[in-house]
Amino acid sequence: MKLDLAPEDLAFRDEVAAWVASNLPRDIAAKVHGGLRLEKSDMQRWARILGARGWHGVAWPREFGGPGWTPLQRHLFAEVCALAGAPGIVPFGPVMVAPVLMAFGTPGQQQQHLPGIMSGEVWWSQGYSEPGAGSDLASLKTRAERRGDRYIVNGQKTWTTLGQHGDWMFCLVRTSNEGSPQAGISFLLIDMKSPGVTVRPIITLDGEHTINDVFLDDVDVPVDQRVGDENAGWTCAKFLLGHERTNIADVARTKRELVRLKRIARAEGVWDDARFRDQVALLEVEVVALEMTVLRALGASGRHGARPLDVAGVLKIRGSEIQQRYTELMMLAAGPSALPFVHEAMDAGWQGDAAGLAVHCLPLAGAYFSHRKTSIYGGTNEVQRNIIARQVFGH
Repeated sequence: MKLDLAPEDLAFRDEVAAWVASNLPRDIAAKVHGGLRLEKSDMQRWARILGARGWHGVAWPREFGGPGWTPLQRHLFAEVCALAGAPGIVPFGPVMVAPVLMAFGTPGQQQQHLPGIMSGEVWWSQGYSEPGAGSDLASLKTRAERRGDRYIVNGQKTWTTLGQHGDWMFCLVRTSNEGSPQAGISFLLIDMKSPGVTVRPIITLDGEHTINDVFLDDVDVPVDQRVGDENAGWTCAKFLLGHERTNIADVARTKRELVRLKRIARAEGVWDDARFRDQVALLEVEVVALEMTVLRALGASGRHGARPLDVAGVLKIRGSEIQQRYTELMMLAAGPSALPFVHEAMDAGWQGDAAGLAVHCLPLAGAYFSHRKTSIYGGTNEVQRNIIARQVFGH
């Protein structure tokens, strides 16, 4: 695999870097580099800036309003943005449901939903997991009953990330109990402002509100908001999960957090410890290996017959493990200073010093606990290993 960038790739990276430097708000970048809480206003402000440039849907083809970039260009864009301190693109709209709409949606659905996703004006949530139906997603029980040109939806979704901000939710629902469990699932687009939609917060160990329960009680959904055929939603679901799991690898953010890890280690005086530096070096090698795997997967997307999403599970496993590892090393570097929960420290406007603790250490315990979930969402790592064993090794 050729690792050197061609002159045109270097020029592209420089162009993107110059644009990001001119357009990324400094207050948002300061929050990202400090690991501080991002509000919806921060994430949406950046999404709108990208949308105005036509870059919120970085993987979109030109016929749908995207930049039509190559896989390598998309990778370089993500890396430049992450290292500059840009928030990650909230994936549910531009990365997850948009490709489904492009592949399986009607022209009317594409015209209705894609412009708002690209502009950053419309926020999406994911309605997949349920109590008792997480990794075994096909066992979901949320029911959609057909009544003429409407569906009446009843059930519960859980772990709905940023659902408190969602305008729309793409949702897997059961429309039939005949045949295999996968055969009776449909893919619906649900307006979260509809009567009967209730969002209840789930407060996680880090004290944050990023995930939710969503209750659906007699929610009226027009049939024209079903993507694909009735009872054929599992095809859409698998297509979307491949994009989600590839996205979880998040090499660009990991490279930025490696820089932050080294900054914390130097500030806390542990960088001179050769054993600690060895652990950082080992992690850095693992990040490079993951990046090479991502680039191979992206490169395969342009070759006839290649199926790059077959390795999505591998990327998800290694990406989540690496993210957990760098939060562990940050905690180790900070020592006791990382342990207290100082919730005010998660707000960027709070720049004081609590009980003599270094400000850069304050969010670390929260980040550590928050990243425990990366090996669960998008399909637990244990289940992904079983899938890889069956698909790759044949048993």
